[in-house]
Amino acid sequence: MRLIVFTFLSVLISYGCANRKAENVDICIYGGNASGVIAAFAAKQAGKSVLLVEPGQRLGGMSSGGLGQTDIGNKQAITGLARDFYRRVGKHYGVEEQWTFEPKVAEEIFKDYINRASIDVLYNHRLHAVKTSSKKITEITVEHSNNPSAKLRRIKAKVFIDCSYEGDLMAKAGVSYTIGREANSVYNETLNGVQMANAQYHQFPDGIDPYIVPGKPESGLLWGISPETLQPDGTGDNKVQAYNFRICLTSDSANMIPIERPDGYDSTRYELLARLIAAEHEKTDRWGYFIWSDMPNNKTDINNREGFSTDMIGMNYDYPEASYAEREKIVREHEIYTKGLLYFLGHDTRVTESIRKDILRWGYPKDEYPETNHWTPQLYIREARRMIGEYVMTQANCQGKTTVDDGVGLAAYTMDSHHIQRLVINGMVKNEGDVQVGGFPPYPVSYRSLTPKREECRNLLVPVCLSASHIAYGSIRMEPVFMVLGESAAMAASMSIDTKKDIQDIDVKILIENLKMSVPQIKGASGNL
Repeated sequence: MRLIVFTFLSVLISYGCANRKAENVDICIYGGNASGVIAAFAAKQAGKSVLLVEPGQRLGGMSSGGLGQTDIGNKQAITGLARDFYRRVGKHYGVEEQWTFEPKVAEEIFKDYINRASIDVLYNHRLHAVKTSSKKITEITVEHSNNPSAKLRRIKAKVFIDCSYEGDLMAKAGVSYTIGREANSVYNETLNGVQMANAQYHQFPDGIDPYIVPGKPESGLLWGISPETLQPDGTGDNKVQAYNFRICLTSDSANMIPIERPDGYDSTRYELLARLIAAEHEKTDRWGYFIWSDMPNNKTDINNREGFSTDMIGMNYDYPEASYAEREKIVREHEIYTKGLLYFLGHDTRVTESIRKDILRWGYPKDEYPETNHWTPQLYIREARRMIGEYVMTQANCQGKTTVDDGVGLAAYTMDSHHIQRLVINGMVKNEGDVQVGGFPPYPVSYRSLTPKREECRNLLVPVCLSASHIAYGSIRMEPVFMVLGESAAMAASMSIDTKKDIQDIDVKILIENLKMSVPQIKGASGNL
């Protein structure tokens, strides 16, 4: 009898999920990071009905998740609502505009965009399935992130915008994409693929032994070192650059939670760091092993520095295509590693006493991330899937050797890739993959790099996992640019609806003119915008 009742209830639940009335909007945006919030605001300002779907419970992505030291490149390239965001940050701190800020301040500003425009946000829901017909997305189904067995929700829209860092909507819609590094030969580049000759920064000095028992290969490799063989420079692979957490700490004792030993802590993971410290006696404070950027109110934005730091090199290859459960595991491993790194530097006796004392002056801020035990929920997904769309941005675009006449945003940052592998080379440990090449002015990002191939999908825009080679993406992938492109995508989606044209067929010249009217605009901005 119990089995019959259970089966009957299961059928009812399944029937209810399958037949639940779909929500209908003009534009559905997947991903509530900075790009997603700005896209939602721009679309609503254009008079469209909007639904923003966020898999977590926090808006802003990396911009409210610890990346308070904005990667700009050239401020003159940041216009429209993106510039408005930094001016709103400035207003909070009593200046015209500001590019460094506390996570909670950014989150409140993103919430304010949502509230001022009365935008509907569906929190804690992630993509379950995508339906397409006649090369268009007709409907998506989303599940509750914390309770996937709960009723699914159906969403119909005229145009969809994938603002996620992972490109999940794009992938489920059947759009072409790639993961990892192309060979240099694919797009006639020089900085793509394996990069050992360029890997001068964040590198181990010569002489650091990679083996558990120094000098004895038979003892095995230390944690974090790959057994793979270095391939020739320019060789393509499917590996992605390292992820990390941008860490917010405080030195305010009244607002501080001490750094304690995290569950799962394993000191052997930091043996390479101990050997590095022993070899570098001149580094006597935290600055040697972190990019330690000061934020307002005695807080930090901490990033990776030198050979061994916050980047968990080689531990994220599976993330882009992983299941939700597998991704959660990868995120958790990065959290344990990073908290363990802070604990190691503050407590392990192999660490120079001056460094230990310096680290212990800091702790987790009580007034940040209260809903996640004062640790950011946002792992820095520097790169995951990248669409192969109507146009692929490459190194030639970044360096001005090739330009486009349909630019809907400007990028300006150095072509930047974090390390991708940690290997044994000539009996020593070395990192591979770091590239930092700049020296070029702002350049236009093609509208076609936001659009899938027309034969694949005609009502989807992708402003974050856009169409770019690995090394070009390394320049474009900055939060201010994602905001600019989010606004561009929203205005393009609105035009598509108004003109009843596919997103590939809108008049891009009109779009560019519309973008020029978005305020604030900055005098002296160069490029095709």
